[in-house]
Amino acid sequence: MAWVQIRLNSTNEKAEEISEFLEKLGALSVTFMDSRDTPIFEPLPGETRLWGNTDVIALFDAETDMQTIVDVLKNQHYLVDGMAYKIEQIEDKDWEREWMDNFHPMRFGERLWICPSWREVPDPNAVNVMLDPGLAFGTGTHPTTALCLEWLDSLNLQGKTVIDFGCGSGILAIAALKLGAAHAIGIDIDPQAILASRNNAEANGVADRLQLFLSDQKPASLKADVVVANILAGPLKELYPVISELVVENGELGLSGILETQGQSVCETYAQTFHLDPIAVKDEWCRITGKQKGG
Repeated sequence: MAWVQIRLNSTNEKAEEISEFLEKLGALSVTFMDSRDTPIFEPLPGETRLWGNTDVIALFDAETDMQTIVDVLKNQHYLVDGMAYKIEQIEDKDWEREWMDNFHPMRFGERLWICPSWREVPDPNAVNVMLDPGLAFGTGTHPTTALCLEWLDSLNLQGKTVIDFGCGSGILAIAALKLGAAHAIGIDIDPQAILASRNNAEANGVADRLQLFLSDQKPASLKADVVVANILAGPLKELYPVISELVVENGELGLSGILETQGQSVCETYAQTFHLDPIAVKDEWCRITGKQKGG
């Protein structure tokens, strides 16, 4: 089963009321978290963090139109204009737990392995990325991450620049560098992701070739030969003007974080400026790839 969650900041006084309202909107579960225990909850560009003392976290089926949920919350004044909220896809917990329990390296494509640091690499001559489970999203266990890693492994990245849009743990940028990219750039809205990406890049000896930016601080002229974005279908469509502008003429684009049922609508958006390949599917999720149409 695939899931998506929304987090919003509230107060002890309002949390129960918001919880009941979210359940009426179809939330499968609602939990509360003390904001003092989670000090890093970064607003999107232009938003303002309203520091209450309780974060409300609601879990929905991944088919849910989260923009509709946000609009309803705003209409009910549970989300104030400019207030930060966060929508996230959720790791496949059964698959993740199996990997963490067994602590075994995982292979993606022909050359690439993701290995926990405490295990011996299966093939010293392969492309090995050392990555331990952590707080930032992206260890290779989720189908969307796997789809992106397999795609990167299939490309000739020698001497190229790669942008990892929504970098999380930095796994895709680091894998690209290990696969031959000359330079990689990670972009995320969350400072915790930037920190995790930097630490993981240092552990893999590629920190000198990785630049990291919060999304509202990236250079306006930024472009790359290959752009990969593993986020959600809604943000991918909303951010089409931003993401498409990052790809150089005739450059490569890879998109994931998309349910199979959402793939066609994302394709329709990006087909405006990209020649798209057939959709690749793993479990309930899919990956969309293509080449910029150029002049």
